Amino acid sequence: MPLKKIMLLSDRVKDWQQYPLSVPAIASLREIEIRKPVVFFVGESGTGKSTLLEAIAIHYGFGREGGSRNLRMETTESVRAVEPLVDALRVAFTKRTGRGFCFRAESFFNTATAIDALGVFDAYGGRSLHAQSHGESFISLAASKFNRDGFYVMDEPEAALSPQRQLSLLVILHNLVRKAKDVQVLIATHSPILLAYPGAQIFSFNDGVVHEIPYRKSETYELYSRFLADPDRYIRALFEDEPLFGPEPSH
Repeated sequence: MPLKKIMLLSDRVKDWQQYPLSVPAIASLREIEIRKPVVFFVGESGTGKSTLLEAIAIHYGFGREGGSRNLRMETTESVRAVEPLVDALRVAFTKRTGRGFCFRAESFFNTATAIDALGVFDAYGGRSLHAQSHGESFISLAASKFNRDGFYVMDEPEAALSPQRQLSLLVILHNLVRKAKDVQVLIATHSPILLAYPGAQIFSFNDGVVHEIPYRKSETYELYSRFLADPDRYIRALFEDEPLFGPEPSH
């Protein structure tokens, strides 16, 4: 597996008050050991999961807005915000072949535009990604590019995918991991469907510290399970200020 360990080196931090080092889960980070070919980062928005994922992708050599290592887009200054973390981070790779792909939901439009400019449609499903729906374009990209050894990074891929297409992505990931000899997939997600990938490592960024958890202990799984078990009660509690997880009110 390409990625083995992630470490934050305190002596390289110039200012702990500077974003993103000011984010509690990032500030408390010391060392993460990676043992599995599929790894998930989970947590509420703003907890640092996507930020750490982006910094790791940059260390591998991917462009700041995603794509392959041959795509180098920087359409906004905001992609530089992660720089203090990149400088303080040490990422241990067994090798950096350059193979793989980085998907960022928020900049996928820019990636598709850059691919169009290169005219390399055959490598991305045979037609422009802009000529397909958001979900179709990402599944087309994944089916075309996620098929050999390499390092694959995805930030919130469910933003582009319906639940059915999330299941399709699970199949693509399974085939990739099963057939490739030297592959790893790193995903930041809010999707309980994607998190269900069997045997994956899951790191939660909630509670101000990065810690490994089992699937059914993730807040994502717990929230969806409670909601789907009794959506009427859940909605009633939200709208009528009833306790969400207390005893069922008597009638």
